[in-house]
Amino acid sequence: MKKALLMAAALLLAPMAVVAADYQEGVHYTVINDGPATAKPEITEFFSFYCPHCYNFAKTVVPKIIADKPDGVAFNQAHVDFIGKDMGVEMSRAFAVAHQLNVDDKIDNALFSAIHDKKQNFTNRDDIRALFIANGVDGKTFDAAAESFMVKAQMAKMKRDTENAKLTGVPALVVNGKYRVETGSIKSYDELLDIAFFLAKK
Repeated sequence: MKKALLMAAALLLAPMAVVAADYQEGVHYTVINDGPATAKPEITEFFSFYCPHCYNFAKTVVPKIIADKPDGVAFNQAHVDFIGKDMGVEMSRAFAVAHQLNVDDKIDNALFSAIHDKKQNFTNRDDIRALFIANGVDGKTFDAAAESFMVKAQMAKMKRDTENAKLTGVPALVVNGKYRVETGSIKSYDELLDIAFFLAKK
């Protein structure tokens, strides 16, 4: 009986193993560096507040990544600054400030909504500061964080990681700092996540 149960379990798992084995370098993912992967498995989403696809991704896919990612796999996000000209850099700063002040969820949602739902035009850092204040962040606290070493360091790392990943569009997923998931070959977001989870275990 026990042997039969083990055989049945193996048969159930077999199709999944076949699918995973079919994921090919150069088709489903690209190796972006020849060095070692990150010390711990991680999935990083690169995005921009100015990207409408990223807004949809934040509402529909990011929650699934967080809920379904394998045990021991971290999920990170990085804002790219190549969309929005000078304000792209300020939006990266806003993301880093929100992260340092631990108000990510509230501010991320507020920025996405302001840009895409309310069609608000952000023209400088003061416009972003006003949004932080409207969402409960003290203005002086925002100012101090915006010029802090930690925020500048996070911005520099996000820019460096974006360049290393050779990104031309977002949203994009990079796994273990080594693999970029290729969206051109996928048929659904479920497949995108399946590839990312597969790579996280490599």
